Amino acid sequence: MKNTLSIFLSCFLFVVFNGISQLAQTETQRTYVLKLKASDSFQRTMIANTGAAIDFINSDYVIATAVLEEKNKLEKMGLILEDLTSRTMQSMTFPSEDSEYHDYSELTKALQDLHSEFPQITELKSAGRSIEGREIWAFMVRGEQDPNKELPQALFMGGHHAREHLSVDTPLRLLKWLLAEYKKGNRKVIDLVNSREIHMIPAVNPDGLEYDISTNKYKMWRKNRKQNHDGTYGVDLNRNYGFGWGTGGSSKNPNSDTYMGTSPFSEPESKAIKNYVESLKKIKILLSYHTFSSLILYPWGHLDNKIPNQKDHQTFVKMAETMAQWTGYTPQQSAELYIASGDTCDWAYGEHGIFAFTFELDPRDQWSGGGFYPGDEILDSVVAKNTEPFLYLIGLADNPHRALDFGIGF
Repeated sequence: MKNTLSIFLSCFLFVVFNGISQLAQTETQRTYVLKLKASDSFQRTMIANTGAAIDFINSDYVIATAVLEEKNKLEKMGLILEDLTSRTMQSMTFPSEDSEYHDYSELTKALQDLHSEFPQITELKSAGRSIEGREIWAFMVRGEQDPNKELPQALFMGGHHAREHLSVDTPLRLLKWLLAEYKKGNRKVIDLVNSREIHMIPAVNPDGLEYDISTNKYKMWRKNRKQNHDGTYGVDLNRNYGFGWGTGGSSKNPNSDTYMGTSPFSEPESKAIKNYVESLKKIKILLSYHTFSSLILYPWGHLDNKIPNQKDHQTFVKMAETMAQWTGYTPQQSAELYIASGDTCDWAYGEHGIFAFTFELDPRDQWSGGGFYPGDEILDSVVAKNTEPFLYLIGLADNPHRALDFGIGF
């Protein structure tokens, strides 16, 4: 799937073509690409509350995708600056040109090969099955061989949203790097592997991952592949978690990109993550990789308020600011962007007290960097800048509050 995106600056916007079906869509199912007036988090939240999916944020506008019902609401609110749908690139780069990324079968084989190479310190198992029956693979690294000894646990995930292929390959590459360094005798890595349980779920949404690349053109697909009652497809898995579910920044419209589902954890994929996390008795760290915008986000996302536990809030801020020094990403509370409810990190922290972060990986913007499809040439640099945060989080898995006592390089 080697992607060498042709980005024409004269088009102003790179791409947002949903492609729910290869057949002509009905007017109500059609996806619109809109430039919308928004200069602060309040206006962005107003937009998100219509169900429109915000894909890019600038200082005084956002780019969002919306179905007809959402577009009509935004028109009535007077927020539409420009309808960019006709400018959207309809012929996108073929996934076959993006060979460094992994489809589901390639991902499965890569994980199996890693387990075969390191059978003594790894475990590969299914966290559950997707709605179409694919295994949601979970990979565990643990150097300590005594099964009765409980170790601090950290979980890294990717691929909640189908079009975010970089979020799948980044944790996979970090996993490969970790095991390669362990084999080489890297003392820091060996110490971490021998004293922690490191869990990795690279593709939470395997059905969406496959659907997005199924016709030799990227579809800009976001959701899972649930067939809804009205004939539309998909639930936004990152709006389907239970803590604060349905309280803003998600949609009740099944055709929306931010459709929250019929109830919390209505989807087998989000339910699988819930069950997996709750099976980990010593987990204190969780990181969910997404794309794009170069951000480090922490709770709350469903509330403007800060976390009420002052020490926890200070720890989140310190950890985010520390990791930002390695990545160059912007650290901030999720709700500073806009309100979004039902996401992974709010649930992990709000329900279980886990220090949970969302990394919005590179690129920083949509047109100069390639947006959701930046090409495989970005992989090396993204993995390089995310390696230290990866190790940092593993190191703090015993007690995240220790971050308050150490600076960068801990």
